Amino acid sequence: MKRNYPEIIISNEGVTWLDKGQMWMYRNNLEKCDPNIKNGELVDIVTNTGRYLGTGFISLKSHITVRILSKNRNEIIDRTFFKKRIQQAYDFRKTVEGDNLTNCRLIFGEADLLPGLVIDRYNEILVSQISSYGLEQIKDMIYEIVLDVLRKDGQDVQGIYERNDIQIRSKEGLEQYKGYYKNKNLPTKTIINENGLLLNVDVENGQKTGYFLDQKSNRYLLRKIAHGKRVVDCFSHTGGFALNAAMGNAKHVVSVDVSKTALDQGYQNAKLNHLEDKIEFVQADVFDYLDELKENEFDIIVLDPPAFTKSRRTVQKAYNGYKRINKQTMKVLKNGGYLISCSCSRFMETANFEKMLREAASEAGVILKQVSVTQQNADHPILWTMEETSYLKFYIFQII
Repeated sequence: MKRNYPEIIISNEGVTWLDKGQMWMYRNNLEKCDPNIKNGELVDIVTNTGRYLGTGFISLKSHITVRILSKNRNEIIDRTFFKKRIQQAYDFRKTVEGDNLTNCRLIFGEADLLPGLVIDRYNEILVSQISSYGLEQIKDMIYEIVLDVLRKDGQDVQGIYERNDIQIRSKEGLEQYKGYYKNKNLPTKTIINENGLLLNVDVENGQKTGYFLDQKSNRYLLRKIAHGKRVVDCFSHTGGFALNAAMGNAKHVVSVDVSKTALDQGYQNAKLNHLEDKIEFVQADVFDYLDELKENEFDIIVLDPPAFTKSRRTVQKAYNGYKRINKQTMKVLKNGGYLISCSCSRFMETANFEKMLREAASEAGVILKQVSVTQQNADHPILWTMEETSYLKFYIFQII
């Protein structure tokens, strides 16, 4: 196949970012683009002097003008190319998540060098999200390859549910929708097994693609330290941390969330595992709940809030929110108790989050003894040249 992609010219500022390894080219770095180039077409990015920098799908409506697929000028972006990338992504999961292939993220966009594509697996259901105009045009081929790779390995997959109800698609000029690909008449609910816990997953209405897979290994860390402890899981959602604490034979577990729907789902998960008598479900605003806690009431407090910021503009407001809940938690935990503190916002960078924790500890008059620092689960790999792939921060401290 002959390789002949149209070229677009990038500014010197954009060159600096791409030379550092960035895989996105932004609109404000676009200097020249042939008006005949079609939306979603493959293009080569070059400098004013003709130096090649990368190839990817162009998005004429998005701020992310090109999501780079390859930085090899000789590489042809065809079915063979995508088959190789998808196979590599699957082989990676078989290596790092071999025991969890039926409930894991199979493809994590940029981190798997497949920008704009996320595919999660819940038993026999795959759940996809496409946020690239170019990928949307070839999704039939992409889905066919994914299913072929899995089935050739003996994996039982019945269908693909599209959770394309994400706001970023509007910025790409794509419609938002959700439903089974090719209108398959399949269930939208299933029960996964996460480290021995049975969990209900609703791929149609659940958060993200149905469940928060990225905290899988972190929830297990709580299970290992929960024995005989009094634990409260704040922002509990459907009870992931609370269930693991109960599974770890905690003395008493409280699951706190503002959403009654989430708590009801958490209770159903508890019943599924015969743990309903070990967990108390409390509907409350977590900020208010923490303000009313008495000292020494709990041995472990988990803070796993939703993203307090989804842009750089609101980072300071988020910083204040994180500091408030962490400071209050540090003040009420008993001496020798444990704080689990998380942030799932990539805009709340690690250095800033740690600065917040230090300030909160100083103002609460406690010392933090680090137990563990981790990030997202291994099926959500981090590409060191793409900061955007690193978002989850997970800390366990003993309070002394």
